Amino acid sequence: MRMTISLDELLGDEVRRDPYPFYARLHEAGEAVALRPADPHALVVHGYDAVNGVLRDPVFRVLGADYLDRAGVRWRQHQVIRILQSSMLNAAEGDHLRARHLFSQALTPRRVVALEPAIGRIADRLLAGLAADGADGRPVDFMARFALRLPSDVIGELLGVPEADREWFPSRVRAFDAVLEIGRRSMREVRAANVAAAELTAYFTDLVAARRARPRDDFVSALLRGLAAEPGRLSADELLANLIIMYNAGFRTTANLLGNGLVLLTERPAARDALRADPSLAPSYVEEILRYEPPVHFAVRYAAEDTEVAGLPVAAGRTVVVLTGAANRDPRRFPDPDRFDPSRADNRHLAFSAGPHYCFGAALARAEGRLVLPRLLDRFPAPAVEPGPRRALMLRGYDRLPVRLTDRASCQTNPIE
Repeated sequence: MRMTISLDELLGDEVRRDPYPFYARLHEAGEAVALRPADPHALVVHGYDAVNGVLRDPVFRVLGADYLDRAGVRWRQHQVIRILQSSMLNAAEGDHLRARHLFSQALTPRRVVALEPAIGRIADRLLAGLAADGADGRPVDFMARFALRLPSDVIGELLGVPEADREWFPSRVRAFDAVLEIGRRSMREVRAANVAAAELTAYFTDLVAARRARPRDDFVSALLRGLAAEPGRLSADELLANLIIMYNAGFRTTANLLGNGLVLLTERPAARDALRADPSLAPSYVEEILRYEPPVHFAVRYAAEDTEVAGLPVAAGRTVVVLTGAANRDPRRFPDPDRFDPSRADNRHLAFSAGPHYCFGAALARAEGRLVLPRLLDRFPAPAVEPGPRRALMLRGYDRLPVRLTDRASCQTNPIE
């Protein structure tokens, strides 16, 4: 008899705190399981091959405006949803390709490489601030003081956001992103997200106007040059929506990568010390962190026509929950998947999704992790996460992460002794 689960079970506090035992149960049942008839989705897809297949299959589509209209969702009254539907995140296939082509032309590998010195400078400045905050032995909140601020500053550097404005973004990004969590949102959260959406739209409207008047060597100016060469490729609303989503995505993904990475390395001193001794290992560490504790655990897709996944039927119009976080722990794809192993071979995880909606900012996130983790361990050779409950959310990672930091100077042996 096939296994059936409920959405409430998937979204329960126990699973959110530690989803991996639940994922292991799912893997014992195959590649996908049915949800109960009363649930809004048809299936949970969790096996690596099935998840990879759904993300690449043109039959399965993002929940765009056409889907929401057919479902009777009154989404146009919420600015946050209008932005999501105008962006690459939920745009229909043709609209998605138009926007992705333009943004990919502006975010070239060369631009990412050119940003690396700035990433290093920003990391060093924030690490110095951490050292000052924790100099008396008090724990510091790694998420608030470093993991959230670094990607905010880096994406700000990329987009040409003035340094003085960058601390303005994190609270608005958190409010905006609350609507992306799976499950129902309270009206309070939706209202806060709408306010954040309006403020972000106003900010980027002014930034675009400033770059039209005085172009610079930044990403927004490069986008505007691309639009000038191909008039009509994006509407004004699409341009602003995609800038907001790009800022938010670049901000949250890397913050979760850094927070997850710090916890994993403090729990594994041998792996931590190996990376500190040989920073060239950082790329493989980043990939294993992304596989083992991905920044985002799920996506939702709907079937444009009758189809099936792993032998389970999905009727046209029904949605499926795609658990990329579970796929990254599939024992059929990754030997000993619950072991953190930075030397893992063939580590093609799905942390950045797959298919047409593969994260086009993945190269930047990888660069930040590769450059920052060795710097962090060089400055603080033996960081320690404070004991206590830490809520690992399936989308947003750690809200707080109190850490005691040991400066490298205090770890040196006194040769006189």
